[in-house]
Amino acid sequence: MFPPTYLNDPTVMTEVTDLYLKYEEALCNNNLDVMDSLFWDAPEVVRFGITENLYGGDEIRKFRQNRPNPKIEREISNLKVVTFGKDTATVTLEFRRIINGVERFGRQSQTWYRFTEGWKVVSAHVSLLPV
Repeated sequence: MFPPTYLNDPTVMTEVTDLYLKYEEALCNNNLDVMDSLFWDAPEVVRFGITENLYGGDEIRKFRQNRPNPKIEREISNLKVVTFGKDTATVTLEFRRIINGVERFGRQSQTWYRFTEGWKVVSAHVSLLPV
């Protein structure tokens, strides 16, 4: 069992929450530079999306550059940040989007790690619930 000070350090939770909200704004406005800056640029980074499995920073960047509908409008709910020590955190949330006129619900999860150059997403997952 983790000591109480190990989990959910308030300062770390605030840092990661603020960074996630920066990511969300960049996602909704298709700000590729900000999204890229918040993801680990390494072959080990993974992003599993709704229709794609992306391995490495190059594949993730290429996907974002070629996304057919780059502007994403969605409402997020149940945003949860859990921190483990000072350098690791998870972010989970649910979202609602209108896709081709149909209301869809989905979920997203990210694992963040603090490197010497700052916090980066090292693993991400996005999925839609069945209609």
